This record gives sequence, structure tokens and C-alpha cells, in this order.
Amino acid sequence: MMMIAKKLFLAALIALPVGACATAGASDEMSEKVAAKLAEFEPTGETTTCLNTTRIRSIDALDDKRFLVRTNGNGYYLNEISGRCSGASRAGNRLQYTISTGQLCRNEIIQVVDNTSGFTVGSCGLGSFQELVKKPVEEE
Repeated sequence: MMMIAKKLFLAALIALPVGACATAGASDEMSEKVAAKLAEFEPTGETTTCLNTTRIRSIDALDDKRFLVRTNGNGYYLNEISGRCSGASRAGNRLQYTISTGQLCRNEIIQVVDNTSGFTVGSCGLGSFQELVKKPVEEE
């Protein structure tokens, strides 16, 4: 009986990484939810490598590759990272960063922290900040 349970446990451990690999590429595509959120904005074509942290009101992970940064005065920036930031958009996780210059810049490391345990569950380096403007609300 004990031997069967041990074999099942080992089989489950082996299957876990295979399942993770199979789903890794699927998250590279933009979901409909993320596309709908980004459709609320128009890119200005302007980018910046750094934002002063006193201007940042919030950073929302749209998915594991895209962050929407809201600044004072209802300014918005999109930050798209080159890889993935595992768990960034998962409920119950928060984004955290440590800086020494008063600016959040491209290549700064963002950590994904599980709110329940306090453990870091992922991290990634930021890309450039692409300025967005909110589209006017269309009345029907």
C-alpha cells in the first residue's frame, strides 16, 4: 500500500513540470480581457526609460507580461517585459520593488510577493514605459 502511494506521488511530481511547460507558451498571447483593457487607451508613441516614483499612483499587472502604470493627473504608461513575471496577475499577489534613485527605470527588478506567505514567488526586469492616453468614453 505504501509503495503504491509513493509511486503515485512520484508520478504527480513528474507530471507537474510537464504541465507547466505545456502552458508556458499559452500565456504569451494577449487575453481578451487584457486586449479590452488596453483598447481603452491610445498609444502616444512616446516612451521613457524612467518614471519618478512620486508620480506613480499604482501599478496593475494586466497579465504576466504587461503592467499598466497610473500616474498623478490620470497619466498612464504601459510596461511590457521581454519575458514573463510569473504570478504577477494572480489574485492574492502584489508587486514590490526597491530603488535607491527615486525613479523606477527600465531593467529594475519587480518582485511578485504572495500576500499570504510573504514569500517572493516571481520576479522580472521592467521594459521601457510607453505613454498612453485614455480614449474618450463613447456615448451610445
